[in-house]
Amino acid sequence: MKEFRIAAVFSDHMVLQRNKNIKVFGWGEDDSVVTVSFRGITAKSKVKDGRWTAILPPMEAGDGYEMNISCNDKVITFRDIAIGEVWLAGGQSNMEFELQNCIGGEDVLQNDVNPQVRFYYTNKIAYQDDYFYEMERNSSWEVFGDKGTKAWSAVGYFFGRKLAKELGVTVGIIGCNWGGTSASAWMSRESLEEDKDLRTYLDEYDKNIADKTLEEQRKEHQEYIDYQVKWDKRADICREENPKVTWNELIERCGPNYYPGPINSFSPFRPAGLYQCMLQRIMPYTLSGFIYYQGESDDHKPHFYQKLLTRLIRLWREDWEDDLLPFLFVQLPMHRYGADPDYKHWCLIREAQMRTFQTVKNTGIAVILDCGEFDEIHPKDKAPVGERLALQALSNVYGKLEDEQAFGPIYRSLTYKDGGIELYFDYAEGGFVIQGDLSGFEIAGEDKQYKEAKASIRGNTIFVQSDEVLEPLYARYCWTNYGEVNVFGTNGIPLAPFRTSRFA
Repeated sequence: MKEFRIAAVFSDHMVLQRNKNIKVFGWGEDDSVVTVSFRGITAKSKVKDGRWTAILPPMEAGDGYEMNISCNDKVITFRDIAIGEVWLAGGQSNMEFELQNCIGGEDVLQNDVNPQVRFYYTNKIAYQDDYFYEMERNSSWEVFGDKGTKAWSAVGYFFGRKLAKELGVTVGIIGCNWGGTSASAWMSRESLEEDKDLRTYLDEYDKNIADKTLEEQRKEHQEYIDYQVKWDKRADICREENPKVTWNELIERCGPNYYPGPINSFSPFRPAGLYQCMLQRIMPYTLSGFIYYQGESDDHKPHFYQKLLTRLIRLWREDWEDDLLPFLFVQLPMHRYGADPDYKHWCLIREAQMRTFQTVKNTGIAVILDCGEFDEIHPKDKAPVGERLALQALSNVYGKLEDEQAFGPIYRSLTYKDGGIELYFDYAEGGFVIQGDLSGFEIAGEDKQYKEAKASIRGNTIFVQSDEVLEPLYARYCWTNYGEVNVFGTNGIPLAPFRTSRFA
């Protein structure tokens, strides 16, 4: 007999989405009937193929509720339930980055009073075995002030806090993220197989595990984990002795670092792995939408990223059975490791993110070009990131803000005049604010060899020219992995990086 169970994302303190049908789901014995009772309303579901889903009608926001779920002679009660806004926070390490580690995080933990934000962290284990299911059963929603609050997503928290304040309802954040992951880890195998470029992620993975048994892969993965734990301890000692120790010095003193380890059936970095072990475990919990911060780990295939992100958005919407479910994402900030040349591959990721925003309906983009740190892939100032995502939601989803308040300037078009190029922008009616020297602009002629350009502000347009380019055809701005950011809208959001042609 299959045990009657409710998906782990349902627990005490959970937040349910207001003004939408609420799906409650789990597992059980075929043909048994599950009854869900909530706020005087009853919904029933018969178990089919081991799965049940009961659907409650839309409800207004509120809190302090109880839910009873019963099957045969078993009754489970959840308490302190809120109805408000629910968002899934997906991505990699910059979405995962913990509240306790960000700038201002300790102050938030000590001094924020009743921010009306709650958090559920999806079980973070990359392979489904007995331990996986045991840990999943122990997961639950947390309210602000619980001991786990310090490990909440900083971006997710600042996003939720601003929404809660502006909307006057409790906001629930479902953390579904893992550092170092490609978008391919969060997609189904079938969705990656559809396209020859996206299929390369699977081809590389399949080659890694060819002719290896599951036990051989398990052994290989465990040996890596054991080695990495010891390596990390040695590295921590080195960092305590010298906080400015370089990566090359760490390798010299601690030995080789094999991160991310073997990409096999036990690795969180395998294609489709976290889609199965994390995303599907909370699907289709009723949501207002998704926030997403990812792209760093796909910089080795930047030309595929627009296709990859677009397909991920469509897949998640298909899984939640809502083709217009809002999807708000972060454009990557400035970043370059000190030991690396400027590969200009993050420029292509940023461009892919902007083009995805411009071509996929019901998406939003938080431009955070100014929030990066040199030689640090995990910038610690997360409040602007979460708050700019919240501006996107307040504008695009809730209609509480005008677009001009939610966006910084975004390149629109150009004209050729006076031996230079006049650049036009959306969301720049109020003009520009320059912090420091006006720089970062380049132009090129037919040879596509870019030269530094002199820029001048003309109201809500920018004029660029160079004595080295007599017949300019193309312009670009901040086309670098890391550089100074000095052009902002009047609302403090930076001018988004751009080039006027994808072919130059």
